[in-house]
Formats: sequence, structure tokens, C-alpha cells
Amino acid sequence: MAKTIIPERDQLPVEYTWELSDIFETDGHWQKALEEAAALKERYAAFQGRLSESADTLLEFFRLDDEASLKLESIYTYANCKSDQDTADSFYRDMRGKAMGVYVEISAAAAFAKPEIIAIDEERLNDFYKQQPALEEYRRSIYKIRRQAEHRLSAAEERLLSAAGEMADAPDNICSVLRNAELRFEPVEDAGGEKHPLSNEQLVVLLESGDRVLRKNAFEGYYNQLSNYKNTIAAALDGQFKALRFFATARKYESTLAAALHHTEVPESVYLNLVDTVNANLHRMHRYVRLRKALLGVDEVHMYDVYTPLVEDAAEKIDYESACEKVLEALEVLGEDYTALLRRGFKERWIDVYENRGKRGGAYSTGSGRPHPYVLLNHKDTLDSMFTIAHEMGHALHSYYSCQHQPVSQSDYVIFVAEVASTCNEILLMRHLLGKTQDKKQRAYLINHFLDQFKGTLYRQTMFAQFELEMGRMCEQGETLTADALCEKYLELNKAYFGPDMVSDELIALEWARIPHFFYNYYVFQYATGFSAAAAIAKRIMDGEENAVADYKRFLSSGGSADPISLLKIAGVDMSSPEPINSALELFSELMDEMEELV
Repeated sequence: MAKTIIPERDQLPVEYTWELSDIFETDGHWQKALEEAAALKERYAAFQGRLSESADTLLEFFRLDDEASLKLESIYTYANCKSDQDTADSFYRDMRGKAMGVYVEISAAAAFAKPEIIAIDEERLNDFYKQQPALEEYRRSIYKIRRQAEHRLSAAEERLLSAAGEMADAPDNICSVLRNAELRFEPVEDAGGEKHPLSNEQLVVLLESGDRVLRKNAFEGYYNQLSNYKNTIAAALDGQFKALRFFATARKYESTLAAALHHTEVPESVYLNLVDTVNANLHRMHRYVRLRKALLGVDEVHMYDVYTPLVEDAAEKIDYESACEKVLEALEVLGEDYTALLRRGFKERWIDVYENRGKRGGAYSTGSGRPHPYVLLNHKDTLDSMFTIAHEMGHALHSYYSCQHQPVSQSDYVIFVAEVASTCNEILLMRHLLGKTQDKKQRAYLINHFLDQFKGTLYRQTMFAQFELEMGRMCEQGETLTADALCEKYLELNKAYFGPDMVSDELIALEWARIPHFFYNYYVFQYATGFSAAAAIAKRIMDGEENAVADYKRFLSSGGSADPISLLKIAGVDMSSPEPINSALELFSELMDEMEELV
């Protein structure tokens, strides 16, 4: 395995970095926009106590809210991207803090609005729609506010909760700095004695190696070092869940889960059904572990053996340019308009491609479609990295389509549907690659990757979701989330999910401390539900079902114009039913059948 050197930011070729001047030409322009956004507080104040006076006044308020949303979106996206490209850069970290500060100030200034809108008499509100037809654009926004009536507080209390939002971000920010900027690891040796750098991003790359000595050393080196900070990270997670409990209790929700899902209009039954359905199918995951053990030819399969390809000699290096071309080919089925946007993104530097020292780990799309989306990657020239391109550009184009076809107030979509677009791209890419080869080794290699998607998305993310449920319940029962308690819970779940044929190494009990998503407020379950929905949509498209592509693009263009369950029905999927999850798990078994035949 070639030795990897992690470059400094200024050593990266500019064509592999994102072009943030598309948002603001200079930091000075950003500063001016920040000041202009801060001045909006005074304009908000002019509406206080007046939202029920006339249809025109209510419309003017929503127009102001649109203006503020656009300004804040640009300010925060620029500062956040600048900070994430080098988390050790205190200048841009300060900019992000200022952007968040202005966001909190604007939120506090507008805190009077929701109680006033809730208080408008239903008959009077209906008259407003008749008197001012332009107000129809905001009917859904008004509905979403009014459905929160029993969870809204007085204007003064809302201002306090809004102001507390900045403090509530502290646990996530603290751990992000710790993991990405301050946590350092010693290089680890492979079987030949050569040393390899170890970092958050390099861990999974090393665990994918065919060198078992390197895998074991990377696993142990990473978690032994992480264990030195487990109490700090546990304290931050404890603070995170106490903040969630505070907001849930203040708003009269029965639990932190209820508070998180009510906002996105996703029934709690969908979350709990996912956990129950996957737990009822753990035998399929246990079968996968047995298959992996047999194909690796080892007496014991350990947690550091779950990433390495099962058909190592079929692995290939896929550089960034080649990966982009393969993604384009796979997504041609979605039409020229879709692939034209992808080409724009690749050519016009929407993407920050490679790892550099201090760069935020993982990958993401900003969720903003104006002037266009931005995507952060840490590309490694692997098959997995190619799928990450497809995944994040799925997010990006979903945002772009929604912003192009929906008004500002409805262009944003909830996370529950966001993971559908990204995962659909991945499944279309996998089906495309499988359709291009009958070579047994290549098919086995690809199917192994597909199986790993099921393991990593349907099973692993559901395990994370179940762990979040446990943390929420512990917090709500007055327990402190100590490192020892979290390790005990996590190891118990890991053993249940991976089964008796997996040696659940004691160090894996610390994996919770590596996962930033636990600070995202019941976020991860949507990867698993999204995967199931995406599999159903991709099947419609690949089967050439009538209107499948058109339906899917209508879904991509719908933003937040309806609740997420209704939006997915546009694309032909009913997530109020457990059927998509069961169907995906059946496909998992079918893929294992083929894998056993191929090897």
C-alpha cells in the first residue's frame, strides 16, 4: 500500500478546490453582507404586533422573511465552507461563529411571528387568502406554523429559546474541533514494517486494506488514542442530549424523539418501525458476517475485517476524473438535463475534492442551491469514493432542482427525503456497473460493495438510530451519559447486530465517540429509510416503468411543498408501509445468494 502524505491546504491544486467566490468575491464582501443581514432586525421589529392586521401586512412579513433567509443562507454557507476547508484556521472559525450569531439574532427578532400567526382566527386567515392571492405562496408555511400551536410559547419565551440555540450548538462544535483539528494519531505499520499516517479520514482507507496486520494496527491505534478523550466526548454528548431534553420539555413534547420528528412531519411510528423491522431481520446480517468470515478464510472475523473487499484482486484505483465519468454514464438514465448539471458541477468547481491537513472529515452537500450547491469530499481514488461522489451530487442536484422550481419558503426539504436522492444515485451507479460486466471476479467485487451498502446503511445506521434512542431514554430518565455507560450500551448493540460469528473487539465499544452524526438530533435513521425508498425508486427507473423518471424529477423539484410521506408518493413509494424496508432486505439476501455462487 502506497504511503499517503496529507498535504497542507495551500498545496492543493486550485482546480480541486471549491470556488467560493461564486457566493462572495472576497471576505470583505461577506463582511458587508453580514452587516446588512444584522440590520434586518429593525425591519422585523416593525411588524411586531401587526401580523393579524391585514393580508398585505402578513404578505410583507413573509417577503421580508424570504429576503432574510437568502441572505443568511449565503453568509453561513460561505463561512461554514471556509471554516471546514481548514478547521484549524481560527479566522474562518470566527466568521462561522459570527454568521451563526447573526442567525440567532434574526431568529430572536422574528420570535414574535409564530405566536402571532398561530393566534390569527381561522376565519380571518381564510379571508386573508381571498383578499391577497399572493399569500397562497405561503399557505404551507402558515400551516406548518399553526400545526405547532400546542408546542409554541409566548413571544418572550420564544426569544429566550431562540437565543439559547447558539449555546446548544456548543457540544457539536467542541467535538468537531477536537476530532478534526486537535486529535492526532501515531503512524501505523503494515506487515512489511512500513508506516502509514492515521487520521479520521485515513482510518477507513486503512481498514479497507488487504493487509490484515495494517488493518489491526490502524483499528487499535485509532481507538486506543480515541480512548484518551472518551470522557470529554461523552460529556459533550451528555450536554447535547440535555439540550435536546431542555427544548423538548420547554415545548411540551413527550420525548426528544417526538420533538425531533414532529418538526419534519415524520410519524414516530416510521422510526420505531425501522428499528423493529431491522431487528426482526438480524439473521440476514448474521448470515452476511458468516459469509464474510468464510470468504476471508479466517478462523475469527474481527471488527477490523468488515471493510476490506472480499475480492481484493478485483479492486482498482479510480482517480477522481474517471470516477466522475463513470457517475455521468450511470446517471444518463435520468436524462440530459440531469447530467448537464452534473457536468457543470464537476467543471465549475462546486466540489472540494481532496483531504488536506485540518479539513473537516467525511463528505457533505451544503443543502443550498443558490447560486449553486457546494460539495465537500475527501476523495481517495477508491470505489467507495466514487460512490460518495454520486451520493453527494444526488443531494446537490436535489437542492438545485428544488430551488429552481419552488419559492424560497418551500425550496428547503427535510432530511427524511434528502437521503433518498443521494442513495438513489448510488443504487443507479451500482446497477449500471453490474450491467456492464459478466466477469465473475468483478461482479463479486461490486456485489461485495453493494452488500456493504446494506450493512453500512440499513443495518449500521439503524444500529446508530437504536443507540440514539437509548441515549435519549437514558437522558430523559435522569441518567448521565458517561463514557462507561455509552461503551456498555454500544458494545451490547454491536454484538446483537453482528451476531455470534463476529468477534466484537472490546475497542469497538468506543466507536460512538467517532460518529459526528450523534450530534445531529435523530438524524441517522433517515439513511436507512432513505436507502429503502431509493431502492424502490431506482427499481422503477431501471425497469423502465412508465413515468418513473418524470415522477422522480417531480419529486426532486418539490422541495418542501408537502409532508415527506406525500412527497415520496409522487415518486411512487409509500413509506407509511414497512414494505420498502422488507423489500430491500430481501434484495440483500438475493445478493448474498449470487455472491455465494460467484465465489
